[in-house]
Amino acid sequence: MFRRKRATDAGAGAAGPGAAGSDSASAKESSRPYTQRKPANTAWRQQRLKAWQPVLTPRTVLPTFFLVGLLFAPIGAVLYYYATKVSEFTIDYTDCRNAGSEYVAVPSGKYDYQLPGSTPSNFQAPQWRWVASNTAPNGFVCDVQFSVPQNLEPSVFLYYKLTNYYQNHRRYVKSIDTDQLLGKERTVKDLGDGQCKPLGREGDRGIWPCGLIANSMFNDTYSLPVLVDGGASNQTYQMTDKGIVWPGEKNKYAATPTPPDQLVPPPFWRGSFTNAPGAYNYPNGYTADNIFNPSEDEHFMVWMRTAGLPTFRKLYYRNDNDVMLAGRYIITITDNYPVAMFSGTKSIVFSTATWVGGRSLFLGSAYIAVAALCVLLGLIFTARHLIRPRKLGDLSLLSWNE
Repeated sequence: MFRRKRATDAGAGAAGPGAAGSDSASAKESSRPYTQRKPANTAWRQQRLKAWQPVLTPRTVLPTFFLVGLLFAPIGAVLYYYATKVSEFTIDYTDCRNAGSEYVAVPSGKYDYQLPGSTPSNFQAPQWRWVASNTAPNGFVCDVQFSVPQNLEPSVFLYYKLTNYYQNHRRYVKSIDTDQLLGKERTVKDLGDGQCKPLGREGDRGIWPCGLIANSMFNDTYSLPVLVDGGASNQTYQMTDKGIVWPGEKNKYAATPTPPDQLVPPPFWRGSFTNAPGAYNYPNGYTADNIFNPSEDEHFMVWMRTAGLPTFRKLYYRNDNDVMLAGRYIITITDNYPVAMFSGTKSIVFSTATWVGGRSLFLGSAYIAVAALCVLLGLIFTARHLIRPRKLGDLSLLSWNE
């Protein structure tokens, strides 16, 4: 009386009237061209490029060690030799304010001479004094006398050097508004809420230039060195602060289009920190006749290029044409910049240069060290190969044959 439906019938019945439509849709889909993100059938896309893998045998590896050593050793020797030909001396004047009004010798640990062919007996130790001055913001200057034992051939550079100063701190590096420095219009809100925060605005006025880097601008100044024992009259060694930035760096800076009454200098520039004098002497803010223009200040551009290490030097003066004659010189330093708060020091550095750059022995030493290491490894492996040689492809050394 009752007949059980077969599975095919049940499936067809369960599908209902829409089953036929579903089958037809599937048929249409299967008839369409099958598309996928298949790489092109090329040797490059299908990874069929020809390859060569060297067989590392003692005959190929051991000569390579000696070859690298023979190549790196002379390169390192040349780099090291010319680096030692750079004349350089450093004088740390951090504690000059503790000296009296009469010249006294600088402590031996506060200066360092690296002059080829010279010994400490060839020159007199530097001297300094702390004297009153009507032109200095804090009322005093530091006079430093130093000897140049031999003529310094151009180019001659004067750097200032800071220690224990972490310009590479992430918050410090990011605290800058490049659009503002490019001379683009920036609102007070843009500066207050941007990367310069919290040194982007003061009340309803924007800080120009904003940020931690600009606010902490180095503000010690140096006079031109004067040769005081060169004859009847003193001779000033002419140096310039033009051309101390990298090529193209001036393109990053322009005058601000914002009116001066809507801007305020950074706090440190007004002497608001530790009672230090302002970096560029803006104690009363900006006026139409006295407003900072970064495109005309290469010292500012040099400072804004942050250093990667806590001990660094930045170029202040240069002379590319004249010889710095041997003799006794004096340089006057306006000692403004506070370094005691971060336990740092500050120094002046006179240096020449060769075709390999300044006095950096690291690169030459690194080449020589790599050469020595390669030769040493070559000797060790050669001895090992001669004493206990190993046959290439020896099946007896396979793990399952042990």
